[in-house]
Amino acid sequence: MNSLQNHVFVVEDDPSMRNALKNLLRSVGLESRQFASAQEFLEADRPDGPRCLILDVRLPGLSGLDLQKELARAGIEIPIIFITAHGDIPMSVRAMKAGAVEFLTKPFRDQDLLDAIHAALMQDRVRRQNDSVLAELKRRFESLTSRERELLSLIISGRSNKHVAAEIGTSEITVKVHRRHLMQKMRAASFADLLRMAADLKIPYTKV
Repeated sequence: MNSLQNHVFVVEDDPSMRNALKNLLRSVGLESRQFASAQEFLEADRPDGPRCLILDVRLPGLSGLDLQKELARAGIEIPIIFITAHGDIPMSVRAMKAGAVEFLTKPFRDQDLLDAIHAALMQDRVRRQNDSVLAELKRRFESLTSRERELLSLIISGRSNKHVAAEIGTSEITVKVHRRHLMQKMRAASFADLLRMAADLKIPYTKV
């Protein structure tokens, strides 16, 4: 499986329901991996790529809601679509507050599930893209010298080159050189671009 392939995981203890979901997904060109319990899912290898999880609430052993909590605790980000024949409002609220994409009560319409899967996969693609952009920004930031990192914090606070030079005890020309190198390494096309990058990296600015 390549990293661009969609992956739909199904955790459902009812074999007939697992088979029905498998056939439904296959009918729209989506392959899925089926699991009979939360523990089985946790122990399995999960290929990389855009993915989502169709998860029954009531399962033998670890429940669906407990699995959602366990995945969050482990830092495993995967959009979840809950399905259940025994749902109630407090249960759905708990699931949605914890980040579930959808909470469907059996019997549900096939199209409602397919729409939820589409939304979940899109959500995961966007997250993966954002993670990739942030990782690249972190690599650029790590390429900066300690002096350039110090300057970045001062520059994004709005200080002029003259004020920065006075604060760190160097010449204005030296600050301009460091600033140019900083912009080049961060690949910032403008000051506004640099501000956006700093915000994404959560770099604190030095108050004037």
